[in-house]
Amino acid sequence: MNLPLFYIPNIVAKQQEIELDEDTSKHIVNVLRMKKEEQLHLTDGKGFLLLTAITDDHKKRCRVSVLNEQFIPQTGRKTSIAISLLKNASRFEWFLEKATELGITEIIPLLCDRTEKQHFRFDRMQNILVSAMLQSQQAWLPVLHQPVGFGQLLKQEDIIGTTQKFIAHCMPGDKQPLAALVNSSLPSQLVLIGPEGDFSPEEVAFATEHYFMPVTLGNTRLRTETAGMVAAVLVKAEGQ
Repeated sequence: MNLPLFYIPNIVAKQQEIELDEDTSKHIVNVLRMKKEEQLHLTDGKGFLLLTAITDDHKKRCRVSVLNEQFIPQTGRKTSIAISLLKNASRFEWFLEKATELGITEIIPLLCDRTEKQHFRFDRMQNILVSAMLQSQQAWLPVLHQPVGFGQLLKQEDIIGTTQKFIAHCMPGDKQPLAALVNSSLPSQLVLIGPEGDFSPEEVAFATEHYFMPVTLGNTRLRTETAGMVAAVLVKAEGQ
């Protein structure tokens, strides 16, 4: 996928020609200086990948013809990170970018007992995911959820059905390395990452009651966003 890649949220199968929105058109024509007949890729972030050629290089309404259409199946397992929101929004955004580059399939912002609640700008966060997907040349966009309370999340049906569930925390107790527990032959994994100040004892107890395995991410105490990235690397690396 060496050609420039752009995102359009809705791809209709068997389309012959597509008119791109103004922002995408400006980037193609003004920034990349692309001309008629030059080729580019389009994806909807849901596996569709189109090879197209520019038919009208208008800077506000660039048009392309579809040369080839393919569907790229999502590989392997469902890997999910549920991570507390952070007081410093830029650090949370950094995590979103890196998790997308690594190929995490689902990101769930958490509201925990010790979360310093911030305004969650969903559109901005989604745009960060899109940019990271395009930069890393992928055809699948992670599913980003609205923030959810810790207790509410653990009671959701799809969370209950996850085959491997982990909670990474810093409290004393019996914990195993996450890397040693991830089983890539199983269809889904979820890791809970707490806020600055860690999960509360009540949250850890509630999670273990709901079959979450306590895990460690290493010998050092990590920032929330770093812990999220380490967890993402570990659950993805076992499935390569």
